[in-house]
Amino acid sequence: QVQLVESGGGLVQPGGSLRLSCAASGSIFRFNLMSWYRQASGKERELVAALTSLGYTNYADSVKGRFTISRDNAENTVYLQMNSLKPEDTAVYYCYGVFTSSSYWGQGTQVTVSS
Repeated sequence: QVQLVESGGGLVQPGGSLRLSCAASGSIFRFNLMSWYRQASGKERELVAALTSLGYTNYADSVKGRFTISRDNAENTVYLQMNSLKPEDTAVYYCYGVFTSSSYWGQGTQVTVSS
């Protein structure tokens, strides 16, 4: 079993930056797909960014050019670098990982972009 724990959220002004982390534990971290979702209050959860085990990336149009998904060399942490943040980015951000036999959600971290 794998546990995913997000961190790095907080309050930031428009135009600012945050880096979210998703740390994996409980087993060897070998994923098929790691991704970030977000859910704003009263809205559906949506895909923000995805990273495959081969290094392919995909981004929602709303964050393309501003957000970057990456992983560390140990392959136990996935990051979401968020630049030029907008109030519309305010949401709970969730890490979601697809592995060979199972998939897992993190508990989420709050990102609030406000003046």
